[in-house]
Amino acid sequence: MLKRIAMMLLVVLSLSLQACVSDLAGFKSYVDTTAGYQFLYPNGWLPVQVSEGPDVVFHDIIEQTENVSVVINPVAGDKTLRDLGDPGEVGYKLGKNAIAPDGSGREAELVNAEAREVGDKTYYLLEYAVKVGEQQRHNLASVAVSHGKLFTFNASTTEQRWDKMKEALEQAVRSFSVY
Repeated sequence: MLKRIAMMLLVVLSLSLQACVSDLAGFKSYVDTTAGYQFLYPNGWLPVQVSEGPDVVFHDIIEQTENVSVVINPVAGDKTLRDLGDPGEVGYKLGKNAIAPDGSGREAELVNAEAREVGDKTYYLLEYAVKVGEQQRHNLASVAVSHGKLFTFNASTTEQRWDKMKEALEQAVRSFSVY
């Protein structure tokens, strides 16, 4: 009887541990302790050297237009994310000024905007439908303010690959955190 109970506990424990690991399977962690942020990105993606613009960029080896990036901008004073506006307002400004600025040949439509609290930090999760020439793209972003800086984590793929990449990109965007 004792062996049977021990065996059942072992099976339950192993299944529980497997479920925990499977949520992170297929991802690597990136941590920038100097700038104060971290996130997960899909396995098989590589860093891309950029001279201006994003702080860091990773892209898929095969689908090189699939990428994640972090952009850091200063915020005046001790403003919080909520001081900059609600999720819809910040999403609209980000779409107009960063994702599809005038003269870029891009059009961005804010599809969804929501706020979430993690610890003492507020994050805005934003979703865009983006048109670049004839190509349709899907962008997800997580925005946060920390230590006088506005952090924008962006994940992007083509609309054709959206169904396949949606879950992975959503997990990457939700993993983004600042400290």
